[in-house]
Amino acid sequence: MTDVLARLDGVSRIYQKGKERVEVLHQLDLEIPGGDFIAIMGPSGSGKTTLLNLLGGLDKPTAGTVTVGDAELSSMSNSQLSHWRSTHVGFIFQFYNLLPVLTAHRNVELPLLLTSFNAKERAKRASIALDIVGLSDRAKHYPRELSGGQEQRVAIARAIVSDPSLLLCDEPTGDLDRETADEILRLLQVLNREHGKTIVMVTHDAQAADYANRTLHCDKGTLEAKEAA
Repeated sequence: MTDVLARLDGVSRIYQKGKERVEVLHQLDLEIPGGDFIAIMGPSGSGKTTLLNLLGGLDKPTAGTVTVGDAELSSMSNSQLSHWRSTHVGFIFQFYNLLPVLTAHRNVELPLLLTSFNAKERAKRASIALDIVGLSDRAKHYPRELSGGQEQRVAIARAIVSDPSLLLCDEPTGDLDRETADEILRLLQVLNREHGKTIVMVTHDAQAADYANRTLHCDKGTLEAKEAA
């Protein structure tokens, strides 16, 4: 692993629900070295997804700072964050969020429409991403023609097509059977170890967490480190 890629300093996130103030994260400090693979576990409502959203610039802290690379996210405008996300972060969700009217190749290419790449370069990058996840032969297939595991591979290809340094995964195997889940988790390990992607993965599955380099337990807005077995 290399230098610190992402850092949270004194981060709190408070939501207002009517007259009630709910503190989801409380003065969090976290350093994520480049090349790390972190699993975050914890009960529902403990702040796991909020933490991912802060790292990805989808949400802003109530207090504290979030820094990824050279970007201090908490001070950026929404338009600046949108541009930053398009090249620096890839998102992988439990549900694949593929557009049913587009082929696998077109789904993967979608994020590149926000960049300055021309059509030829976009097509090339999408082909490379599909090759990395082992789905070159499914490029022209539509989501309905793919298995759940294949759909998630397409979603992973879409997440890496812009060559981001940081991958944020929210229950990426939560909708898959054990065998298929393990295939996806091995793919994430390959992206981490061979392609240098820094990965932060929220999961409720202890077996999934074992694929990470380390595990953090989130509870009542705080983090407790526990080395993966």
